[in-house]
Amino acid sequence: MENTEKEKRPERALLAAVDTGEYDAEASLAELYELVRSAGAEPCGAMTQKRPSPDTATCVGSGMMEEIASYCKNYDIDLLVFDCELSPTQIRNIESISDVRTIDRTMLILDIFASRARSSEGKLQVELAQLKYMLPRLGGKGTSLSRLGGGIGTRGPGETKLETDRRHIRRRISKLKEQLEEVEKRRGQIQRRRQKNGVITVALVGYTNAGKSTLMNALTQAGVLAKDMLFATLDPTARALKLPCGKTVMLIDTVGLVRRLPHHLVEAFHSTLEQAATADIILNVCDASSSEAQVHLDVTRTLLAELGCGGRPIIPVLNKCDLVPSLHDLPMIGNAVRISAKTGRGLDALLESIEENLPVKTTRVELLLPFAQGGLAAKLRKDGTILQEEYTADGLKLTAQVDPVLLHLVQDYVIFPHE
Repeated sequence: MENTEKEKRPERALLAAVDTGEYDAEASLAELYELVRSAGAEPCGAMTQKRPSPDTATCVGSGMMEEIASYCKNYDIDLLVFDCELSPTQIRNIESISDVRTIDRTMLILDIFASRARSSEGKLQVELAQLKYMLPRLGGKGTSLSRLGGGIGTRGPGETKLETDRRHIRRRISKLKEQLEEVEKRRGQIQRRRQKNGVITVALVGYTNAGKSTLMNALTQAGVLAKDMLFATLDPTARALKLPCGKTVMLIDTVGLVRRLPHHLVEAFHSTLEQAATADIILNVCDASSSEAQVHLDVTRTLLAELGCGGRPIIPVLNKCDLVPSLHDLPMIGNAVRISAKTGRGLDALLESIEENLPVKTTRVELLLPFAQGGLAAKLRKDGTILQEEYTADGLKLTAQVDPVLLHLVQDYVIFPHE
């Protein structure tokens, strides 16, 4: 009966961290709490130890390790999560002393990504990151390493099981890279087609759980999964968004970011993140109700700089303003647009800001097209935006929003240009 109850309830997790002064350990631990919750476990406490450096054997000191083991026993803990990268030897020693399964921050994030990946590309990216993380750690696993594949006919003469596993993983990594390169080629073709067709792209980037998917749904009714958890969105989504000026742009939702995102994941998801780098306009979305809003914006800005986004308009978007008690409590960040994707507040201002940053400005004009210019009318409907249309005795009277190319084509038929 006790075992059945244990299976039904979520895993109880104890968080552990070593504060070496290298980064804000308290903020990182708070984020780890949300990561654990997002993974479906129940955080039941946290222990932090200040040390000049992590202990080589158990990460924390022997005294703290005894406290952790005692806590795990007294509070029925199923999982230990360390807020740093652990070596296989450290994991083995910690599990031996505590008798509790132990993972580190990277393993936790990889697990969340694996559970959220839906597209074939997302699954390939996650598997590549997992294998890259696993490869240098095989030596510490000893005889407990489970086979990933292989069998009779796959071993070389005198080759150990460990060598076979390494060879298998390297082969699989190579295969995954080839498959991802093919995906990148296809995405590149789509991107070039969009550019050729004059499609303007707007990318939603920012910290995980900043409300990007909720904003995507509010603007485009995309029906993207939007939950109050980290990494709810993993696979990128693109939807058409019609601006008040009549121009249609492509809005792209991307994977969220966290502090100290494992470099294996950054590498694996580089192609996905590059969608932000190739966008015409970037919306850097953050949670305005978080005390770390400025830090979150800076983390995203740094990554965008690494991806080569210089020269593109980046609009800071302070979301979840409905959770902030008063305007005085909102972060003061330059030209930031303050919105609430949940209530719809500020979305008009955001759309205006996107319009102001469009790479190609459109002009509103009134036209009188002779009936013989039916082909030009069709082009206006296809590439411009028709605001009003009326058949008169003299021809087709139109009010339209046009870009410079279209304006040049119809300039002989302009009755009245609007500034």
